[in-house]
This record gives sequence, C-alpha cells and structure tokens, in this order.
Amino acid sequence: MTQRIDWDQAYQAEGTPAWSIGAPQPEYAAIIDAEGAVQGEVLDAGCGHAELALALAARGHTVVGIDLSPTAVAAAAKAAEERNLANATFAAADISTLTGYDGRFGTIFDSGLLHALPDELRDGYLKSMHHAAASGARFYILAFGAGAFGEHTGPGPTQFTEDQLRDEVSRYWQVDEIRPAQLHAALPEGPAQMPGFLVIATKV
Repeated sequence: MTQRIDWDQAYQAEGTPAWSIGAPQPEYAAIIDAEGAVQGEVLDAGCGHAELALALAARGHTVVGIDLSPTAVAAAAKAAEERNLANATFAAADISTLTGYDGRFGTIFDSGLLHALPDELRDGYLKSMHHAAASGARFYILAFGAGAFGEHTGPGPTQFTEDQLRDEVSRYWQVDEIRPAQLHAALPEGPAQMPGFLVIATKV
C-alpha cells in the first residue's frame, strides 16, 4: 500500500529528502544527452527540487515543472533564477487532476512520481498526463520494482512488477518499452541504488 505523505512537510523538514540527489536520476541524465530523445516543450511531473528540469533547461529545452509542494516549487524557481534559466518555470498543482495544459508537451518525465501516488490517484494522473501531451509525445517513467526495499512490507512507495506497470500505463498510453533500471537515493548512511523499471511510452 502506498503511504500518503504530506509532501510540503517533507520539503520543509530539516535535511534533504532522499529522492533529491542533487542531479537528475542517472537513467534520465543519459536520456537527455541522447540526440532526439527530448522533443518539444517538456513537463517534469512531480518535479520536487527540479534538478531534472534545470538540467533540461540548461540544454536549451523549455520546461515546466509541476509539484504538489509549494515549498519545492519555490526552491526550484529560485534555483532557476540563480542559474539564469528563464526557460524553466514552475507551478504548484495536484498532478493527478492537472488541467490547463492540454496538448502542450512533447516530452514528459516522471522521476519517481507514479510509485509515490496512492492507488486511487494513479489513474487520474496517467489520464491527466495524456491530456497534457501533444500527439506523438514521449512519456518516460522511473518507478520502483518489486523487492526494491527487500523484505520491508509496511506502507511506502508502490513496488511494481513489469506486468503491473504495463497494465497501469497502457490504459492511456502505448507502451513501447519497459526495461530494468536503477533508482538512486541520498540516504543518511550514504548513496543507495534500488531496482526498478524505466517505462517509455507514446501518445498515439
């Protein structure tokens, strides 16, 4: 069961959240450096401190970062201003009911958002992303895989099997590929990697 989290409180707490590693997830760093992998305007869904959005903006892409936490959005906007990245903008909104961006984005990145959403919000999120995407848009999703936390069985992010991910995403998207991936975290005891999947999907 996915644990409900007060995201704004998480970003206000002392210390940096484990998912804020100070850089894009390595899987995404490789993608954004690949020629042709990022098309059109970009949405960083659940952007948090937005190192992914900022890295994309630094490469010349126009990026919108959206997060439920006003605290995270304010920090991301400040970082963009400090780095003179006027092509990165940010908004605080509920991504599972997002409106006002219909057909806008050619590329959408989910850097660990889908697995953090409660079960009842995932369908609305995937539908909202489909509405926000332009025809032919590419959707990248990084999500924890089954067994990512070993024998821990309490509340926490959803740990998907490949089939579960395919079933979830394919309700609204054409799933082109699902491949094993590592998700990186910054834990108090040091950097960590956990197994997961990278989903690559297209709006058709």
